[in-house]
Amino acid sequence: MEKETISSLGQDGDNEIISNASSVKDGEPRRDGQDVEDEIVTEGSAFVHGGPSQDDNGPPKVDTEVEVLHEKVTKQIIKEGHGNKPTKYSTCFLHYKAWTESTQHKFEDTWQELQLIELVIGKEKKEMTGLAIGLTSMKAGERALLHVGWELGYGEEGSFSFPNVPPKADIIYEVELVGFDETKEGKARSDMTVEERISAADRRRMDGNTLFKEEKLEEAMQQYEMAIAYMGDDFMFQLFGKYQDMALAVKNPCHLNIAACLIKLKRYEEAIAQCTIVLAEDQNNVKALFRRGKAKSELGQTDAAREDFLKARKFAPEDKAISKELRVLAEHDKIVYQKQKELYKGLFGPRPEPKSTSTAATSWLVVVWQFLLSLFYRLIGRERVKAD
Repeated sequence: MEKETISSLGQDGDNEIISNASSVKDGEPRRDGQDVEDEIVTEGSAFVHGGPSQDDNGPPKVDTEVEVLHEKVTKQIIKEGHGNKPTKYSTCFLHYKAWTESTQHKFEDTWQELQLIELVIGKEKKEMTGLAIGLTSMKAGERALLHVGWELGYGEEGSFSFPNVPPKADIIYEVELVGFDETKEGKARSDMTVEERISAADRRRMDGNTLFKEEKLEEAMQQYEMAIAYMGDDFMFQLFGKYQDMALAVKNPCHLNIAACLIKLKRYEEAIAQCTIVLAEDQNNVKALFRRGKAKSELGQTDAAREDFLKARKFAPEDKAISKELRVLAEHDKIVYQKQKELYKGLFGPRPEPKSTSTAATSWLVVVWQFLLSLFYRLIGRERVKAD
């Protein structure tokens, strides 16, 4: 195993992504979790990181100005975006929630499915026509509320499978345009070859690395997430041999780099989840063990953190960052023990000293002597009364 650069995420929180300096044959990505700075020609792209709204009781209430995009489509901006807007044949990556306007029934939520949706403008499904019109008016990172008439949605008949949408149902979308690729041919992931998908994902990964080094953590995570979108489960299940190795060499570093960003952002539980995804595939991955241990340590899960660090040390016994984290845990345990010791001492107080045997015997003799004197005086008193 090559020497790991785990020290990039030490106690001081500096988790800069270190790329593997060794060469790679034929320009293929590595599977060992190291980032490889291969030159790949990139397309124009825009991106930003976002998350779901917190209100699941219905569509969010928005006070911004209503913009008429089409006779059957209006838009209100929830969060401003930046950069350019997608054009025809742009491949858009988005999240959305959808409600029927009349009943406020939510029939779809891609945030819950944890999968970015891909939509190629101009090649969208018929029921997505209104949504596509809305996307062409949005900038990368923008979140908006769209009102779409049934004519540009699920139509006169609706949908009785999934999603379940009644006939002639106007639709409300809360949609976030996560990012998009400008491609002349408008090629969707499903139309790409294996090599094209892996190459596109690896290009996203390297864009994320660049943003990370610029401390643009949210934007970097977005690039990693979009790279992972190219490596979906349906795609990975079809791969084996060399192609599976190539795909994992892109996918796993993206998860680990997201974890590094999340640790810096103090979103430790999410970081643990990202590392666990990698460990499910590669249970001895040193970076995944280290970063998960780091996140657990920050959450106060010291025993679980120590377990991850000790396992990581088996595969990287000379790594200074792992040893440092184990020393930190040992010092923490020592401090906790001393505090508990002081607490219990103050709670119960010092034990009372037992009385000596000689003192107890003396006290008993005094009591008996006093009793005898009392009895003697009583008898004398009775004799005097008789005499009188």
